[in-house]
Amino acid sequence: MSRNPGRPLSPHLTIWKWGPHMLVSILHRVTGAAMALGATVIFVWWLTAAAMGPQGYANFLDVFTVKSGKLNIVGALFAIGFTWTFFQHLFSGIRHLVLDTGAGYELRINKLGAILTMVGSVLMTALVWAYVLVGR
Repeated sequence: MSRNPGRPLSPHLTIWKWGPHMLVSILHRVTGAAMALGATVIFVWWLTAAAMGPQGYANFLDVFTVKSGKLNIVGALFAIGFTWTFFQHLFSGIRHLVLDTGAGYELRINKLGAILTMVGSVLMTALVWAYVLVGR
């Protein structure tokens, strides 16, 4: 098979029209890596704090424990971000599972599914943290 050397082997990124399905695909990879890295950092921090004794462990708990409906700002940012990455990765994974069955490839349905994963992850994160901080 001959190839015209004046043409690229595959379409360049500037040719593709960006859409929510592309963003969700990229977010799926990024959130998976973020969860792996974040869990590793927290685990190592927890082990180090436990090895440092009661005061070191108490400092760790101060960052990641909700007290009277209040959370340390560093812990809050990390925990809320980690919650969002979990839900984004979960919903995106469910979307990919549906796509693996052969369903949802129509452009309108694919776009709707991608948007729903993003909206769903934000809503679920808000619901979880509303429950954690406000209502028990």
